[in-house]
Amino acid sequence: MTGDTTARPATALVTGANQGIGREIVAQLAELGMTVLLAARDPRRGEEAAAELRSDKADVRAIQLDVTDRASVMAAARHVGDHFGVLDVLVNNAGILGDLPGQDPGGAEVDVVREVFETNVFGVISVTTAMIPLLLRSAAGRVVNVTSGLGSLTLMSDPDGHFARRPPSLAYVPSKTALNSLTVQYAKALREHGILVNAADPGPCATAFTRGVPGLTRTAAEGAAVAVRLATLGPDGPTGGCFGEGGPLPW
Repeated sequence: MTGDTTARPATALVTGANQGIGREIVAQLAELGMTVLLAARDPRRGEEAAAELRSDKADVRAIQLDVTDRASVMAAARHVGDHFGVLDVLVNNAGILGDLPGQDPGGAEVDVVREVFETNVFGVISVTTAMIPLLLRSAAGRVVNVTSGLGSLTLMSDPDGHFARRPPSLAYVPSKTALNSLTVQYAKALREHGILVNAADPGPCATAFTRGVPGLTRTAAEGAAVAVRLATLGPDGPTGGCFGEGGPLPW
């Protein structure tokens, strides 16, 4: 992380962070010396996760944040402003898979699609918009949107590609495609301020989110490393891109 952070540790906020990849992102950013706000909908679970990660060398603090609740989002932004005055890193990790049968093109349920988009898309807009004034106070602001390779139109439309046999989805997959587009738009808007905005694809990892999917051997910590790398880019780092473990991914 570059910029004027000599007088204070950098401050990071990670949404949906009480478990899985989000929790590992918190742990790794804290290990780098950042003060990390572990955001969770459930205050009890957030406090428990933060307490487990906190140590003499890891400053992890819980914060209640439901990305679908505007009042909760604004309260979190006020908390960051009142206690830190600035935000250096925002990781939009909160996301839901949704009810899979309700996403089938032959019998899609609009309420299911709407629920997934509320968290995976509108929640990101709500949180990012609320945090932009604080990010603008940072000498090296970074925004990372945790996406999925499933959101890539290029990869999903390749009949011979890795995702060819994946069942079609009208909720989760399009929500990640929309998130990718948001990433580009925020990057365009914030480029002149030196804030780098990128999408991170953790890749398939064995977490509660993927429970029931056979053959997954990568850990949440391995998936989190992609987001952490983007959260700590230097001033000459990329912006407006999508990256996985092996490098740039196609839109």
